[in-house]
Amino acid sequence: MTLQEKQAEIIDEFSPFDDWMDRYQYLVELGNGLGTLPESDKTAQNIIQGCQSKVWLTADYKDGLIYYHGESDAVIVKGIVSLLVKVLSGCTPDEIINSDLHFIDQIGLKEHLSPTRSNGLLAMVKQMKLYALAYKTKYANS
Repeated sequence: MTLQEKQAEIIDEFSPFDDWMDRYQYLVELGNGLGTLPESDKTAQNIIQGCQSKVWLTADYKDGLIYYHGESDAVIVKGIVSLLVKVLSGCTPDEIINSDLHFIDQIGLKEHLSPTRSNGLLAMVKQMKLYALAYKTKYANS
């Protein structure tokens, strides 16, 4: 599934919810389905700077694609992590670096987050793109 198809799927998943309380509840459900990171990955190196709550993010590179894993100690933020992992995992570094994550605006997420959560969202996206850039650089000559 392409990055654009994944975003369209998320937009469709959120479309039945008219009320933002229902959308928050759905975010919590997504976060509950995310799973947990091993304690060995919950290090200062994997913490996203700029998030009010704790967010850990790791990435693996396999067969030219990046796979993200994340967790948060806050339920709504964990749902946001889940959305980003779902959209960006399984993409090439170039797809991630050049991605326009329009689903964030389309589902109204950005406008319904507190300023600190919005900053955290931007910090997560930035870190995911930095991972992609690092893997692209590392494997460019392979």
